[in-house]
Amino acid sequence: MKEIGKILKYVNPYWGLASLNILFNVLSVVFSLFSVTMAIPFLQILFDKQDLVTHVGEFSFSTTSIKQHFYYFLSQMVISNGKASALGIVCIIVVIMTFFKTWFRYLAMYFLAPIRNGIVMDIREKIFRKVLNLPLSYFTDEKKGDIMSRMTNDVKEIEWSILSSLEVLFRDPLTIAIYLVVLVVLSPTLSLFVFILLPFTSLVIGRLGKNLRKRSKWGQEKVGGLLSIIDETLGGMRIVKAFTAEEKMKERFTSLNVSYTNLMNKVYRRTYLATPLTEFLGTAIVVLAMWYGGSLVLSHSASLNAEILISYLLVFAQIINPAKSFSTARYNIKKGLASADRVNEVLNSDDKIVEKPDAKPVSGFSQMVEYRNVSFKYEKEYVLKNINLKVEKGKTIALVGQSGSGKSTLVDLLPRFYDVDEGGIYLDGISIRDYKIADLRCLMGIVNQEPILFNDTIYNNIAFGAENVTYQEVEAAACIANAHDFIMNTEEGYDTNIGERGQKLSGGQRQRISIARAILKNPPILILDEATSALDTESEKLVQDALSRVMENRTSLVIAHRLSTVHDADEICVLHEGEIVERGTHDELLKNNGIYKKLYSLQVFE
Repeated sequence: MKEIGKILKYVNPYWGLASLNILFNVLSVVFSLFSVTMAIPFLQILFDKQDLVTHVGEFSFSTTSIKQHFYYFLSQMVISNGKASALGIVCIIVVIMTFFKTWFRYLAMYFLAPIRNGIVMDIREKIFRKVLNLPLSYFTDEKKGDIMSRMTNDVKEIEWSILSSLEVLFRDPLTIAIYLVVLVVLSPTLSLFVFILLPFTSLVIGRLGKNLRKRSKWGQEKVGGLLSIIDETLGGMRIVKAFTAEEKMKERFTSLNVSYTNLMNKVYRRTYLATPLTEFLGTAIVVLAMWYGGSLVLSHSASLNAEILISYLLVFAQIINPAKSFSTARYNIKKGLASADRVNEVLNSDDKIVEKPDAKPVSGFSQMVEYRNVSFKYEKEYVLKNINLKVEKGKTIALVGQSGSGKSTLVDLLPRFYDVDEGGIYLDGISIRDYKIADLRCLMGIVNQEPILFNDTIYNNIAFGAENVTYQEVEAAACIANAHDFIMNTEEGYDTNIGERGQKLSGGQRQRISIARAILKNPPILILDEATSALDTESEKLVQDALSRVMENRTSLVIAHRLSTVHDADEICVLHEGEIVERGTHDELLKNNGIYKKLYSLQVFE
């Protein structure tokens, strides 16, 4: 049960409520026990199977004393009210005891509800915050659908499989323990016989649950695969239809869906077997106890009589239901622990981008950004090799080269989306690792080749991440980005919802919204990652005009696919296989007659 501790640690903030839950469970068990055990001795007295007790000694906490005082109480009731009236009183008392038993059980569950839901809320909150803090490299290694599955299905499975069992975990072991104590008090000999049989029952149930956790984990992994296929299909629906690949996607989905269904059939069949198996084994033990106890009674053993045997069997019968519930809960917990393992894999993932405890705040820079002997690899092969680059304040540096040469990786190192493997990056001579990460990223505005927008209004997309901005500031940013005119032509202006990933807008419009967002941030450093490469000529001109305004008086790192857009850069760096192989102005590089001249000539020819 060590793994359950990893879940139950979330109970710590709710120990007050948990204490109330335990208290009311105890009271429920006590009143349940009292209502069951009261009837037998009273019926013995009522039908003259037990002599009336008219005298009783001083009370003490012993089985004999408690029994004598209980019989005395019942006898006085018969003597004072007569047998018929006493029977009515006892019936009313049993009903009252049952009322208190059920009421206290409700109160126990009442206080359990905020514990259960609070724990789920805390887990969701913790995993979401962890996902936000994880480095970008984590998301390149993991499927998005699987991450979504862990944050939704696995958390839900924890709720239903483990937290729904909290009430059972708190109540049923306590119930069983109290009843077992009563059984030992009633007949130690018969209890010894029963306790010899119980380990066999536990062994059978334990064997049945073997591998359930592993199978459940496989099932959750398959759910993650299903979500990944759904996400890829919905995101690439245009390509799926264009290449008539509907049947191929159906086959992929159906194959995984059938595999998942068959696996979960096995899991649920094992889980569903827990209740009938426990009930059968419990009944078998009751029958064996009845046979053994009956043999003792018929042999006139001094250790047991008929009345005690009946009481014993009644109390033992009360153990079957909580034993069934507890057994089912064990199976559910094993299923839930598989999901807990998957959630913990995310929570325990290494935060590769770590902020130093004594990290310095930074609000700007005055001299330059410098890459010194920087090398970087995603896995085994180096993507960047011994990069040395100085970006003086106010200058524009263009990065060009073939796809895969390391241009995007080079700029991704500056905001610490990744950390360098060798060398370092410095801001005014101080390593960027010495600065607070949030402050460092606030210095930069990023415009990507593929605009990343959210299913929200135009206003909220431009103001994304900014605090206390005014409508006028948003409108001013949109004007600089050449976006204001088309925004005002939309149905609701700045309050227009742009749909999933901005699909209601054209490519050029989405890019200008993205530029407006960067302008509103007003960063001293601008990173443009092929911001115009996917646009048509007209849209490119509008976007390029917007970018030219934004880049004025700013330090800019520009990744360019179309070399015509970087003619005026202060320096152009040509990357090839992770190394800077040429650098200079546009005219200087053309004179060098190297890689840049070759790339430029190819584009001019096209």
